[in-house]
Amino acid sequence: MVAARALIALVLLALACPGPALAEECVVIENFSDAKVGEFPPGWKLRKDSGRGVYSVKEDGKLHYLHAASHGIGIQAAKQYEWDLTTYPILAWSWRPVEFPKGSDERKDKTNDSALAVYAVFPHTQWSVKSLKYIWSAVVPGGTQLTSSRGLTKVRVLRSGTEGAGGWTEERVNVLEDWKALFDGKEIPKPAGIAVLTDADDTKSSAQGDYANFRACKP
Repeated sequence: MVAARALIALVLLALACPGPALAEECVVIENFSDAKVGEFPPGWKLRKDSGRGVYSVKEDGKLHYLHAASHGIGIQAAKQYEWDLTTYPILAWSWRPVEFPKGSDERKDKTNDSALAVYAVFPHTQWSVKSLKYIWSAVVPGGTQLTSSRGLTKVRVLRSGTEGAGGWTEERVNVLEDWKALFDGKEIPKPAGIAVLTDADDTKSSAQGDYANFRACKP
C-alpha cells in the first residue's frame, strides 16, 4: 500500500513539473554570441550608414546583447533570416528599455519614436517589404494596433509605460496569427528576417534600449 501511494505521488509530481520532453523547441535567430563587444554585429545591415554609431554589442556576464542609443536619429538595423512560419510561428526575444524619447506618441507622425521596436520582415516587391512591428511605447496603451509606411507596416503595442525601464522582459508573439489577422492571410510567406529600431528623430530627443536572444519557436 505504501509503495502504491509513493508511485501515485511520483506520477502527480511529474505531471505538475514537466520535464525536458515538454520543453519549448526553438531555433536561434540571433544571440550575439559571435559578435565582438563594442562593435556593430556581423550579419546585420543598416538602412543608412549613419546608423552605425547607434547599435553596438555589449555584455552582461555571459549575456551578449545589442545596445541601441539614438540621439535625434531613426535608422533600422536588420538581419536576414528565413524560417518556416507554419512550423515556427512564434517569434521570441528579450528587450530592456533604458531611455524613452521625450514626448513620444506613436499615434502621431510628428512624435512617432520608440525606445524599443522589433520587426518581422516579409518580402513584398523588389523595392519594398511588409512588416509586423512590435513596440514598447511610453504612452500608447498595450494592445493598440497602428499602421505606417502606407499600410506596409502593421504595428502592435506589446508594452506601455516607462515603469519597466532598466529591466529585461521576455516577449513571445505569434507572427503567423498576426500575419493572418493584419495582412491578407491567404498566402503565408517566409519571413525574410528581423529588424530593430530605437529612434528619436521625430521628437528630436534621445532613446536607448537593449535587445537579446531572438528565437523562432514552435507553439
